[in-house]
Amino acid sequence: MGSRVFYEDVNEGAEIPALSKHPTTRQLVMWAGGSGDYYELHYDKDFAKSQGLDGVIVHGRLKLAFMGQLITDWIGTEGVLKKLTCQYRGMDVPEKDITVKGKVTKKFLKDGEHYVELDVWTAIPAGEMTTLGTAGVVLPSKVGIS
Repeated sequence: MGSRVFYEDVNEGAEIPALSKHPTTRQLVMWAGGSGDYYELHYDKDFAKSQGLDGVIVHGRLKLAFMGQLITDWIGTEGVLKKLTCQYRGMDVPEKDITVKGKVTKKFLKDGEHYVELDVWTAIPAGEMTTLGTAGVVLPSKVGIS
């Protein structure tokens, strides 16, 4: 769980703390079972190779879940994740590090709530962004706290 983040402490252009993940083939099998995504590209090396890949690849929705973890770790229990979207731009493979990052793009008040929008992404160690997304959260405010 992340530390308490207040709307007033967030600045546009600031990066949030990164999250490092190291998906394993075991995690892919567990994700397949939990999500119901049994596409062979994620667990059958021979099938993946028959499709022109070097081996199995990480589920796109698992990378989206990593993005969700990045955001919820950052906002803590008092923040609310309102929106999370992504586009898959590259493949990630098990047993290789994935870094999940985010950057604040906008802050605003709407209907009495303190909104923050972010760009979020996954990247491989070489720096290539493999999944690009956006997130919207509502954060607590220091206004009214004594």
